[in-house]
Amino acid sequence: MASALAARMGLNSLLRKQARTFRVRICTMESDMEFSCEIKWKGKDLFDLVCRTLGLRETWFFGLSYSVKDTVAWLKMDKKVLDQEVPKEEPIVFHFLAKFYPENAEEELVQDITQHLFFLQVKKKILEEEIHCPPEASVLLASYAVHAKYGDYDPEVHKPGFLAEEELLPKRVINLYQMTPEMWEERITACYAEHRGRTRDQAEMEYLKIAQDLDMYGVNYFLIKNKKGTDLLLGVDALGLHIYDPNNKLTPKCSFPWNEIRNISYSDKEFTIKPLDKKTNVFKFNSSRLRVNKLILQLCIGNHDLFMRRRRVDSLEVQQMKAQAREERARKQVERQRLQREKQLREEAERARDELERRLVQLQDEAHMANEALLRSEQTADLLAEKAQIAEEEAKLLAQKAAEAEAEMQRIKVTAMRGQEERRLMEQKMLEAEMLALTMAEESERRAKEAEQLKQDLQEARDSERRAKNKLLEITSKAAYVSVGPVPPPSHPADNLPGDLSFSRENLSFDFKDTDMKRLSMEIEKEKVEYMEKSKHLQEQLNELKTEIESLKMKERESPLDIIHNQNTEQGTSKHSNFKKVWLLAELAPVFTLIPPPCVYTTIRSNKRKKAEYIVHK
Repeated sequence: MASALAARMGLNSLLRKQARTFRVRICTMESDMEFSCEIKWKGKDLFDLVCRTLGLRETWFFGLSYSVKDTVAWLKMDKKVLDQEVPKEEPIVFHFLAKFYPENAEEELVQDITQHLFFLQVKKKILEEEIHCPPEASVLLASYAVHAKYGDYDPEVHKPGFLAEEELLPKRVINLYQMTPEMWEERITACYAEHRGRTRDQAEMEYLKIAQDLDMYGVNYFLIKNKKGTDLLLGVDALGLHIYDPNNKLTPKCSFPWNEIRNISYSDKEFTIKPLDKKTNVFKFNSSRLRVNKLILQLCIGNHDLFMRRRRVDSLEVQQMKAQAREERARKQVERQRLQREKQLREEAERARDELERRLVQLQDEAHMANEALLRSEQTADLLAEKAQIAEEEAKLLAQKAAEAEAEMQRIKVTAMRGQEERRLMEQKMLEAEMLALTMAEESERRAKEAEQLKQDLQEARDSERRAKNKLLEITSKAAYVSVGPVPPPSHPADNLPGDLSFSRENLSFDFKDTDMKRLSMEIEKEKVEYMEKSKHLQEQLNELKTEIESLKMKERESPLDIIHNQNTEQGTSKHSNFKKVWLLAELAPVFTLIPPPCVYTTIRSNKRKKAEYIVHK
């Protein structure tokens, strides 16, 4: 009985212990993570745990989202997790996403992990057509996405068909043109090959720099109604508030920049925007649910806070992060240069080895040809020696016949003395014998000369054979020297680096005490010129892509947003056009003029959670 009581007490304590925690699953753009959280944890405790796990320090861009009654909600940092309208089944699923977007990704995003998370989220929104992207920009963005995944283009590795399984373009763009997957891959690969030399981080940043100019980038849309009951769309982004026609999410009907808004408030479902200029009419609208108003106000507060932060001096934490990022980029640059130098030396050594191997093969071929020539010379010499021997034998035979003819002539002379008639006959025979002997002598002499000529040819053949042997020995000695000669090892790349590539902490330090406005203006002007050159090159690249595929477009398949985008392009209007004029004027003034009128701390007044107000400027 005592053991049963002890077992029951242990079970109860285990249940109480288990009830003090709950499980959550955090879904990021790359992977899922599960954590065991305490019941007393607030949203900030869970959010900080996720950020520490990811190694993320730029936390102000991100949040934890969840779905509640077909509406996206964000976890509040100052309230307990379980006191909010989160799903009650375990594990509780949250999505770690970017809640606010930067105005300029290159200047604001410091950490590589921050940049990578933004890249993945923006890429997904473009592919799922939550952000409208023109076809030519889609091809260019796809080429940077491929570069971020595969690195530099290598025709030996990235053969045709290597992108067959990749999702790189929105389906709307693919259906808009009479182009096969191979044709799309060919154009993407052509752009991809031009990005050689960039790292993954640089390719992702180029992707974000192009994407941030899209009209729907970073905009949160909400369905609203004006006083007359007309359906409209409210867009909240880093620049301000925008009112859209429901059929046109690209070009707003009117906009309220953050520096022109005095305060934002809602009472139940009615939302009010009061401009800073009191002569301007107040804009009021109604949303479908109170929860939507809360979300709109939450996004307004966060975007306005970041708007103000960008126009102040960076905090000490951000300055430290930027300094560390600069040091890290400088270190990576030195490392890339070192690796590039090692790669270059290795390629040069491989080229030298290939050249030596090619030379060795050439010398081997020459030696083989010399051997064949020597063999032919030996065969020719043997044939000439055989002919000379035959000629000598023929000459001996002719000499023997000449001797026999001479003996016959002497015998005939002796016999001719027997009688006149016989003498005459003998003289005639002797004459004939003399003629025959003369002929035989001439033939013998000719044969002797031919034998002498054959002896000379034999001697020349033997001389040629001796020269061929000497040539073979010379070639063989050269080949042996090439094959066994040591290849000097490449020197250590660190010893060969030029002086301007040596880095030290002193070189990476910056003097922030320089207040020479003239020098600062010159640097700003230089950066503007470089930016204009890059923008011009990018625009030329986009126009070239558009010209290439324009003839294959099926205009009957264009979506309403495509038509609106084409009209805006022809007219030179977009969501950002008016804002860019304001920012351009602001850039010409000193930095402190970018700060809007005096701003007070955020104040929210609520009455039973159905009424709230956010004072932007006094």
